[in-house]
Amino acid sequence: MSAAGRSADYPRGFLFRHFSLGTLATGCAVLVCLSILAIQLSTIWRAREVRLHEARDAAANVSQAVAQHAYDTLKEVDTLLLGLVERGAMSGTSGFDQSRMQALLRSRVAELPQLQAIIVFADDGRPLINSGREMPVNLDNPGNEYLQYHRLHNDQRPYMGMGAGRLGQSEWIMALSRRINLPDGSFGGVVLATVRLNYFRKFYEDFSIGEQGTILLAHDNGSLVVKIPYDGGMSEVADLSFKLFSESSSMVKIKETHASEGFGGKTTIISYRKISEYPLVIVTALSQDEVLSGWRNDACLQIAALSALILLNGFFGCRLLSQLNSHLIIEEEFKESSDELKVSNQRLTDLALHDGLTGLANRRSFDEALMVEFSRAQRAGNSLGLMMIDIDFFKQYNDIYGHVAGDECLKKIAGVVATGMRRAGDMAARYGGEEMVLLLPGSDIDGAVSLAETIRHGIETLGIPHIGSPLCKVTVSIGVAVFPLIKMETLAITLLNAADHALYKAKASGRNNVCTCDSRAKKFSRINAVEINENWCQEYAGQADMASQGADDGGQADLHGHERQLVRL
Repeated sequence: MSAAGRSADYPRGFLFRHFSLGTLATGCAVLVCLSILAIQLSTIWRAREVRLHEARDAAANVSQAVAQHAYDTLKEVDTLLLGLVERGAMSGTSGFDQSRMQALLRSRVAELPQLQAIIVFADDGRPLINSGREMPVNLDNPGNEYLQYHRLHNDQRPYMGMGAGRLGQSEWIMALSRRINLPDGSFGGVVLATVRLNYFRKFYEDFSIGEQGTILLAHDNGSLVVKIPYDGGMSEVADLSFKLFSESSSMVKIKETHASEGFGGKTTIISYRKISEYPLVIVTALSQDEVLSGWRNDACLQIAALSALILLNGFFGCRLLSQLNSHLIIEEEFKESSDELKVSNQRLTDLALHDGLTGLANRRSFDEALMVEFSRAQRAGNSLGLMMIDIDFFKQYNDIYGHVAGDECLKKIAGVVATGMRRAGDMAARYGGEEMVLLLPGSDIDGAVSLAETIRHGIETLGIPHIGSPLCKVTVSIGVAVFPLIKMETLAITLLNAADHALYKAKASGRNNVCTCDSRAKKFSRINAVEINENWCQEYAGQADMASQGADDGGQADLHGHERQLVRL
């Protein structure tokens, strides 16, 4: 069929029967764009949730830190008051040495930066001792709320009221007081400490809560104590109900972080923490709009980039769709040519890696396989065997029967040698001339010798006539070498030399037999390989002379030629 004919039928028959190729490609492009859009929007929304979660954690951490700081600050003051209460319970307020006590209280106030003053009131409301220089507003009368509370409540718990207010026209303070009981349990007076609110404010200003964030320290009845940011004009201890605590104090959560409508109707992330042992609550409020401002900028940039990406995808999709039909036709034609080229390349590869006469692997293929299997055996610690096979008196066979008969003889012997490849990784190859090799990965010496004997016997059983041989038929000599454990410093040529020397030994021992290399072959390395080879040549030279006395001149030439080849190796 021509290319034009294939182009006419291509969209209908190639993909689906009821859809054209253009429809399928367009649908695929739209699906990809929608998938990218959905994934990106999901990622953007997930980033928003992560930002809000981090903001909730940040608000909770700030509230926890502020609450702990307030507790530690008040606990130090309360511990000092408790000591004074115990001293007053023993002797009453009349037993205080006012001059010594005032000096002592002033030294304690100097030690604690949060303290403004410590005041001791008698049972009739008179201030007996004041470590400060002036009396705070609302405390200079016998009817202040602290005296009234302790007269009516016979308990040892600290009391924190909201009537301390301001110290003259200077800083704002709050007060913490305890009741002094006389030895008979009656009311003996009040010891009171005023705490600087500015001490809390300075600590709160170190937290990063954004421009619209707020940190509040409030009484559990809803009265505001400290607020950050501080506007400087509003009384921070004014008796104003804070709108976050519109419910009763019993409804205020001890620990909670959530988003609610507050501060001008804007959504705010709020974290509550109640200070243990004291009627105070910490509130951290973060503006959700401010928390998400960075996320909105990132989301706008990502959506803009995504829109541009979708437009580019659509543009290039249309361009590619217009060329798809012609490209598919060209691809089909190329595939046909490629298949033919693969077949041709495979044939060339087979010719390059196999011997054309015997069909076995050639010398090049064997050398590559030897290096691969040798390296694998080194890494895995496996054994590696090699069998070298040489046809006895083959030169005389060619002289007597001709080279054509010699080629046929090689083919038959190669067929028997090929039967030795019984496992994956085994390789039979023509090494050169009348020599063949069989590579045996993972074989032990007993298995390799048994296989070599089988091959030798199979070739002898062929019964190929050879009047130039003492046995009057074609036989082979086989040298076997097996390295059970190959060290990293051992070279591949060492195994080849070992098998070659074993073959030399088989030749020197009368031919038509199987010999193995000496155990010294296991010790071959780069350093001593040549020395061992030379020792073996000398060891087997005498045997070669004895075996060659009954051989003809052709056999002597073959033996000596092989000996010279080994020495060169």
